[in-house]
Amino acid sequence: MFNSTRLQEIELEEVKTKVNNNNHLVLYNDDVNTFEFVTETLIKVCGHDPVQAEQCTYLVHYTGKCSVKTGTRKSLMPYAQALLDRGLTAEIN
Repeated sequence: MFNSTRLQEIELEEVKTKVNNNNHLVLYNDDVNTFEFVTETLIKVCGHDPVQAEQCTYLVHYTGKCSVKTGTRKSLMPYAQALLDRGLTAEIN
């Protein structure tokens, strides 16, 4: 028989497992692409709104990288490929 503390521990483990299954599509800075191009690409490819896309672009520029989308590895693959096809540097972590 489970007590409420044990049930809470099991639920917490399930939540941690679900969260840990998420991967990040990380976009990296480069010296080739313009701010405008990166922002437009994030809008078109990742479905960002203009403000979100611009914020990600600034983070990429000033910190070297930014997580632009999260999800399962399988769900992120098309987005990653689309960014790579447009000449951006990205990977799934």
